[in-house]
Amino acid sequence: MSTLLVIAKAPLPGRVKTRLTPPLTPDQAAAVAEAALTDTLAAVLATPARRRVLVLAGEPGPWLPAGFEVVPQGAGGLDLRLAAAFAGCTGPTLLIGMDTPQVTPELLTVDWSAADAWFGPATDGGFWAIGLREPDPSVFPGVPMSVPRTGAVQRSRLLAAGLTVRDLPTLTDIDTAADLAAVTRDIPGTHCAGVARALLGGEVYA
Repeated sequence: MSTLLVIAKAPLPGRVKTRLTPPLTPDQAAAVAEAALTDTLAAVLATPARRRVLVLAGEPGPWLPAGFEVVPQGAGGLDLRLAAAFAGCTGPTLLIGMDTPQVTPELLTVDWSAADAWFGPATDGGFWAIGLREPDPSVFPGVPMSVPRTGAVQRSRLLAAGLTVRDLPTLTDIDTAADLAAVTRDIPGTHCAGVARALLGGEVYA
């Protein structure tokens, strides 16, 4: 049984999903973030795991279900915060973010006998998931984050560390209104899809 980490920001207006504004207001963008996080946490809860940990920037709110440990994010850039998250774990550990509400327990149940590392590429060039059979914080510092080559550089770091790597399916992070519409069309029953329909209008889903 593995550890599942979710790295997230508390869904507060002006702090999350800023690329959704405009067309959305900061309050609406925060509602999208909260819905996406709610769906993500539900998928993690439904996945067999030894530990479920929310690595959080900010304070927990009523959106946090029971069953999660909460630890604060470390200081510094995302590369250092990822390193700190893995430093607090032992044994097989898979980390995901809060921008892919389409995740399912099936996607998150990986075969640790098949590889040293699992990597989930994102369509924007980043990654939505990364897992290590033996947590090694040293594979993260110095990786440039939030640029089109982030995923390629991070995957290369895993290989340079001598790890065998297997890829998860490529997913789209919800960063823009177009991403929000495209992703939630395929997951109509989720909280995030409900919020998206209310905010973007039904014609987007026709």
